[in-house]
Parts: sequence; C-alpha cells; structure tokens
Amino acid sequence: MARIIPALIPTSRQNLEESLARLKGLCSEVQIDVVDGVFASPASWPYGAQKDDVSHMLSEGEMIPYCGEFRFEIDLMSADPERDTGGWIGLGATRITVHAESTPYLNRFFKNIREEYGHDKDFISDLLSFGLALGVETDIALVEPYLEEIDYVQFMGIRSIGKQGQGFDSRVLPKIRAFKKKYPHIPVQVDGGVSLTTAPSLLDAGASRLVVGSALWKSTNLEEELQKFITLTEEYGIYE
Repeated sequence: MARIIPALIPTSRQNLEESLARLKGLCSEVQIDVVDGVFASPASWPYGAQKDDVSHMLSEGEMIPYCGEFRFEIDLMSADPERDTGGWIGLGATRITVHAESTPYLNRFFKNIREEYGHDKDFISDLLSFGLALGVETDIALVEPYLEEIDYVQFMGIRSIGKQGQGFDSRVLPKIRAFKKKYPHIPVQVDGGVSLTTAPSLLDAGASRLVVGSALWKSTNLEEELQKFITLTEEYGIYE
C-alpha cells in the first residue's frame, strides 16, 4: 500500500528529539526537513545559530537522535547540496531528497555520489536512496536527464517550500499524472499540502508516498490522525 511519512521541521536539536519521541512506536520512517535559509527560509536546525551541530555530532561519532527507531529521509533544502549531503549520510540518513532547482550542478552532484558511495539507480534502497524534488511551478523536464540516477521523484504540493501549514496547490495533480503516464515505474512521493482531504486525489494521480507535516502536528491527537491516513492508503493498494 502507499506509505505515509511524517515530516517535521526542527527548530533545535531539542525540538527534534521531542518530536521524534512523540512518533516513537507509531511509524518506521520520518522525513526531516532541513532548510538552510538561503535556498529556502526561514532556516531550520541545524542552520543559523546552530550551524556547527552536524560537524560536532560527526566528530563525536553521534547519529541522528532515535536512529535505531526510525529510517530517516532528509529533505535537503540547501543551496549547496554537494557540501551538505555527506554529513547527513554520516549521521545515519538513508534517503536524501535534493531539490532540482537548488543547484545548477546536478551532473556533478550525481557523479560525486556515484564515486563516494557507489550509488546507482536501484542501489540497495534500504541502505541509501536519492531523489529529486520538483517545485509546483517547475517543468518536469528539469529532472528528466537524471532519472537514471535517482530512485524517486518528490513533487511539492505547495508553492513556497520550507514552511509547514500552507494551502495545497492543485496544479501538482496534472503534473503527477503526466509524469506517471510517461514514467510509470518511477516512484512518486508528494510533500506539502497533504491532508485527509487532498490525499485521495494525490493517490489517484499516482503518488505512492505521502509526506505529511502540519496535518499531523496540528491535530489534537497525533496517533489517531496518523492512523486515519494509514487507513485511507489501505484503500488504494498502491505499492512502490
């Protein structure tokens, strides 16, 4: 069935740990949105005043908190993904999403990934997967040259990235349909504007992973809300 992935934008390491503690036992995967304040804003942890946290954690041999409890995807909203990707892999992330609009050097980025990690399309996905995110106003032609390099495409369901709680942009639906018609075997996930109201249309369009942020964190009962999403996806029988 389709997967529901809770997402969070940590304001500090303490906030990250507290959020993950609330999710413990409820899911096996979490997306952490990291925003550098340059490509997107406002900056989230570990950028801004806490920009040295990743380097310190790596030097101390630490991992992302609760690394044994969850598989972590990093939604890397950074103007320099070449610089930042390695640190997150070192901290235990197994899934890295890079925004296609964030750098003009995607060719070099994927060349470095192949050389550094031996990553190829259909590499052991439980160990390391890479995807490209595509803004709602960006043509799918931007990601097409890299489809042999990536494991999935993430479509953004909101116009302005880096902030939770924005309204859903329905223009993403025909984009997903067109992409799935042309590339039916490439998994699609959607991040931004995912709610119990929008999820059915996204699943119908061809998404197999839905990344859910504010709809969970603003609910009065996170566990019950997450279960509602899971129950909804069970109706669709979509597998990656």
